[in-house]
Amino acid sequence: MNVSIELPAPPSRDYEIVIDELPDIRIEGKALVVTNPKVAGLHLGRLLARLEAAELYVVTVPDGEEYKTMATIESILERCFDHRLDRKSKLVAFGGGVIGDMTGFAASIFQRGIGFIQVPTTLLSQVDASVGGKTGINNRFGKNLVGAFHQPDAVYIDTHWLRTLPEREFAAGVAEIIKMAVMFDADFFDWLENHDLHDDANLKEAIRRSVELKAWVVNQDETEKGIRAVLNYGHTFAHVIENFSGYGRYLHGEAVAIGMVMANELALKLGLFSADEARRVKRLLERYGLPTDYAVDSPERFYEHFFLDKKSKDNKITFIVPRALGRFEMVENPPKEVVMAVLESFRKGGGLDS
Repeated sequence: MNVSIELPAPPSRDYEIVIDELPDIRIEGKALVVTNPKVAGLHLGRLLARLEAAELYVVTVPDGEEYKTMATIESILERCFDHRLDRKSKLVAFGGGVIGDMTGFAASIFQRGIGFIQVPTTLLSQVDASVGGKTGINNRFGKNLVGAFHQPDAVYIDTHWLRTLPEREFAAGVAEIIKMAVMFDADFFDWLENHDLHDDANLKEAIRRSVELKAWVVNQDETEKGIRAVLNYGHTFAHVIENFSGYGRYLHGEAVAIGMVMANELALKLGLFSADEARRVKRLLERYGLPTDYAVDSPERFYEHFFLDKKSKDNKITFIVPRALGRFEMVENPPKEVVMAVLESFRKGGGLDS
């Protein structure tokens, strides 16, 4: 099955998201596959058997948010120059969201921009990170604060890669699926409550529905001027959690799960969301072993860190919260005392039903 990304002019930027067994891929010029040692050890042979290029090279880089840095980008660019890639060449991102973000960013700045292909190997990257053209790296100030919008030429989603995915990584991807349902599709949320995503047929259906929702959003708002910001539900809190924990303690999807619970608590305090709906979201996250607690050491420090987020504008921060299942609200600069009350409720780990 295919899902189309149809962007405003020029039409040449449109591309297909292929959800099926990986097909044979032909690249006319040179190609550099960017991956990490673990994915390469498990799956590189299968990818290379289906990938043809005029000249084909591979570079492995460390994986993990702590390595999503300019130093790693430099190492990718050096391989591009070593192999004399040019503007007709392509990069191939073969890994999870970290590899996809870094490969896309490297492609966006090498010779002012070359094409790249996404072959995501984690559930989180298949349903979210590989779709929509966001690329970037972290620095000491926060997550993804350096980057570019650079759309891939194609995305190939094959659930074969997920067979070796650790359960924790699988759950991190489920968090992003739940996020999409809470924000945009109450029927999908009901479906998730009643279907086990460890079943392959159910998983493929969940991926399809998630990708269709993401494509619907990106087609309307490529560069996050409006509705695409809704995809940051849970992320405003999550980015602070990731930064404070050194990008090593939590997987991105785990931090998002905690952030969703925090955002739901904010929605409750603002009178936008019901306690019953908040409990349903928390139960669904916990069914897959996702964390929903976080101990906030200093609510004031946590609050101040919101303003380093790239979503902060004019010293104001916008929180994405649910108004009901399948409906969202963009709350700009809510009263500090309300946000602080949420953070205080998590001071020793907590929140709803703790």
